[in-house]
Amino acid sequence: MTAALAIEQLLNGLQLGVMLFLMAAGLTLIFGVMGLINLAHGSLYMVGAFACAAVAAATGSFWLGLAASLIAAAAAGAIVEVLVIRRLYDRDHLDQVLATFALILIFSEGTRWIFGSFPLYLNIPAALQGAVSLPGDVHYPLYRLAVIVVGALVALGLALLIGRTRLGIRIRAGENDREMIGALGVDIQTLYTVVFALGAALAGLAGAMVGALQSVQVGMSEPVLILAFVVVVIGGIGSIKGAFFAALLVGVVDTMGRVLLPQMLSLFLVPSAAGTVGGSISSMLIYIMMAFILAFRPRGLFTA
Repeated sequence: MTAALAIEQLLNGLQLGVMLFLMAAGLTLIFGVMGLINLAHGSLYMVGAFACAAVAAATGSFWLGLAASLIAAAAAGAIVEVLVIRRLYDRDHLDQVLATFALILIFSEGTRWIFGSFPLYLNIPAALQGAVSLPGDVHYPLYRLAVIVVGALVALGLALLIGRTRLGIRIRAGENDREMIGALGVDIQTLYTVVFALGAALAGLAGAMVGALQSVQVGMSEPVLILAFVVVVIGGIGSIKGAFFAALLVGVVDTMGRVLLPQMLSLFLVPSAAGTVGGSISSMLIYIMMAFILAFRPRGLFTA
């Protein structure tokens, strides 16, 4: 592997990592504060992608589409929390899993009914088209670089929100003792709705940004949601810092493994076999890494 290819794949891993962080941050917030297993979180990612693609196609502006993705995902999250999720807080996890799985089916069929079964395509905005030259004779797409920067800024903003604001204090207090902050006069139901909408908006933002890199279609969220759950488990449930570092780790390991493993195995196997075996192992690599980490850190790398 050349140095230029290694840098490019590293950046691809970082780009995947920040997208996983936007998904995992919402998941870990919702589970940490509410104790809720939300399988339908990926549907909000899909809502953001479709809202961005539809508004961008109607207005010709990617930026209006991006704003629409945040609004649509946050609104969908708030409505779901009020109508469905609010009734699940005191139920066991099996009920939560069944109810949120039903929401996946509702969102998928509803999206197919509104937009049809054919994928939508979202163009990269003109200001972010092309490539930039980086050290090491690397030419990397400007949009992917912008995605990394936006993800890092969102992570910083979320850390400041949780750690330095009154809302963040209430979120952290609700995570530790929801009965006590309710007794102190905090409207716990409103707090839960805000947290759920915030997590949904982050997922919608991820869907909108990824939508410009791939087709927007029903079912696009399932692979990302699985990786996001892996990130939450590795990072530590309820830890935003853990979600961030675990997302970068998963993104880089997954991306680099798909390139390095076949090349390493080609030293011992014929190229066709090396590609097949290397591809199979690389697809399992992050799960092997998760099992190894949990063997030594059962609660994840960080705790809330």
